[in-house]
Amino acid sequence: MALKSIEKKRFGRSGHQSTRTIFGAAALKNATPDEASRALDILLEYGVNHIDVAPRYGDAELRVGSWMQAHRDRFFLATKTGLRSYRESKDEIRRSLDRLRVDSVDLLQLHSLAHPGDWEKAMGEGGALEAVIEAKEEGLTRFIGVTGHGWTIASMHLKSLDRFDFDSVLMPWNFVMYENERYRGDFDALCRRCSTRDVAVQTIKSIARGPWGTTTENRNTWYQPLEDPDDIKTAVHWALARPDIFLNTVGDLDLLPLVLDAAACFEGSPGDDAMRKVARGRNATSLFGIGT
Repeated sequence: MALKSIEKKRFGRSGHQSTRTIFGAAALKNATPDEASRALDILLEYGVNHIDVAPRYGDAELRVGSWMQAHRDRFFLATKTGLRSYRESKDEIRRSLDRLRVDSVDLLQLHSLAHPGDWEKAMGEGGALEAVIEAKEEGLTRFIGVTGHGWTIASMHLKSLDRFDFDSVLMPWNFVMYENERYRGDFDALCRRCSTRDVAVQTIKSIARGPWGTTTENRNTWYQPLEDPDDIKTAVHWALARPDIFLNTVGDLDLLPLVLDAAACFEGSPGDDAMRKVARGRNATSLFGIGT
């Protein structure tokens, strides 16, 4: 039984009551078995019941796989394929199931589908989408999603939904990105489309501060995150105040409890002024260059 409670919400048409914070298992990329075991204890403590992993995340699928024999029924399990052809994706999907030690996952996602060339290949004849659809037909997954990064990803997801009826989308969302008028318009348009179609919306990089610059990289993340507990609380509460999204957690296991603590005490938005104060005080910037 969870000691701390995080709000649950229906994960789109899947019907699963997922915690608003989804464990981003990229945090296990370089984790030892002992570190992974401690991470599982944290997830169980907070009642987190949804895991998002991918083959690109180093040893993460192996670490999650070590949990599955005892805990498969506790988690809505999602993985991805980042390859673009039917044949390569089909093989990668089966490798992921082996690494995860499961017969099937709940959600299988096309990974990082932002570049137009990648999109055309994955969505076209002989592409990854065919392999993912086939996996669903074979009972290897129940639902299909699409993910991505960058300033154009919300508009690309709209294009993806025109091509196929995905069950979920995943993309960055934080205060810095949302201040960009074009991204805000695309993000809001995508959320409206997803609401109409009952598509789950997952967000990432809620506590991103910016790219690593001259600061020493002291976290297991490819970006510099917010680290102060009050800053993290403000950023997490600002994100969760939008009721139509899920928040994927951070790529650093030491920061994971701070994100989950913030989610467990969420009661409402701190307001844009509070979030703006944090962003400006920490010199927060985009991870993806200057948005147009």
